[in-house]
Amino acid sequence: MATSNLLNDKAIRAAIKAAGAAGKPRKLSDGAGLVLDVRPTGSAWWRFRYWIDSREGMLSLGTYPDVSLSDARVRRDEARQLVAAGADPSAHRKESRQAAKQAEQARLAAEKAAARGEALPGTFEAVAREWAASVHSAKVTDGHAARTLRRLEKDAFPFIGAIPLADVDAPAVLAMLRRVEGRGVIETAHRIKNACGQVFRYGIAAGLCDRNPAADLRDALKTAPVRHLPAIIEPKQAGELLRAMMAYPGHPFTRAALQLSALLFLRPGNIRAMRWAWVDFDTATLTIPSEAMKGTKMEKANRPPHVVPLAPQALAILRDELLPLSGGGMYVFPSLRSKDRPMSDGTINKALRSMGYAKDEMVGHGFRAMARTIAAEWLGIAPEVLEAQLAHAVPEAHGRAYNRTKYLAQRRETMTKWADYLDRLRVGADVIPLHRTA
Repeated sequence: MATSNLLNDKAIRAAIKAAGAAGKPRKLSDGAGLVLDVRPTGSAWWRFRYWIDSREGMLSLGTYPDVSLSDARVRRDEARQLVAAGADPSAHRKESRQAAKQAEQARLAAEKAAARGEALPGTFEAVAREWAASVHSAKVTDGHAARTLRRLEKDAFPFIGAIPLADVDAPAVLAMLRRVEGRGVIETAHRIKNACGQVFRYGIAAGLCDRNPAADLRDALKTAPVRHLPAIIEPKQAGELLRAMMAYPGHPFTRAALQLSALLFLRPGNIRAMRWAWVDFDTATLTIPSEAMKGTKMEKANRPPHVVPLAPQALAILRDELLPLSGGGMYVFPSLRSKDRPMSDGTINKALRSMGYAKDEMVGHGFRAMARTIAAEWLGIAPEVLEAQLAHAVPEAHGRAYNRTKYLAQRRETMTKWADYLDRLRVGADVIPLHRTA
């Protein structure tokens, strides 16, 4: 950049000597805004004077002779280019210094993380762990959050965890998912892809990446097969199962848990963790708090409890068989090792295996499918009533509230009709379809 150069080293040295002798500061101009501010003490500062947005600015370029005349001219010309581009050189210097400071802080943080064996800041693993701790865990149950993190730790972090989030592309994510898919666990691959997508969306919001490569893999994976839990859904086979349950030679807690599983339409987790505080013998109801039901944390916090009407048969099991055994404690089905814990989550399935039912024939969760199918097909129970009793979610909040209140009377009638029907199946009565659907 051509400028009118007025100064030279000889003139600068003479000006510094004269300022010291006179005891007065002097200013020497080199043109194009470059000025040397000479002090009586012998120091001399290079300054660049400029105008931007009708405001005057002054930028320090260093001291003479540490910054030579030629270097000062180079710095001035660089600053002039910024002004010509509409940028304030002083603000630019401040931003550059801040960026350098942040880069140094990031470098030190990375060194400390590496020394502790942790993921480096900004990598996929570091961001994924931050998302899991601050976002995912606040929305889902603790068990759900733990499962998600375990999947990422096992299958994602070893392959893409050390890559900066912004550098992870769709082919890298797909290669990682192909390894999972290759083990035959298609559903797990889809779950990991969905978790990765949420990590990238979190990274976009935090300014750590610009796009979500997982979204480009919508049709790249095999379709997860529809998995139906094994269940007995034919009345004759259900009768055989009920008779086997009555003859179960194991602990009375387990036998009663099997019977209530058939009677109450509940998930196995709600059966084994059932508390006496939930049972009301006067109203013949079991009221399960929303936080004990399946759902996200927000759903658990905002929906009403799930009310289960108790048929006389269910009341008899609770009052006559279980109350004398565990009524003094918290849980209806306490662990045999500690009354302060519920029975193991594998107890019901283990009992089914001991009765000769293979894991592809019947599981604890299959009692819900048995009730849903047989009650609809053979007893003609309205689907909406059954869905309400199963505590299945419906699309919107008003519908959920309606299901839990409007159908309470119908559900009480349903539970009694279902219990009576199970009695007939158990004693081997003729199976007559009262309202067999087409």
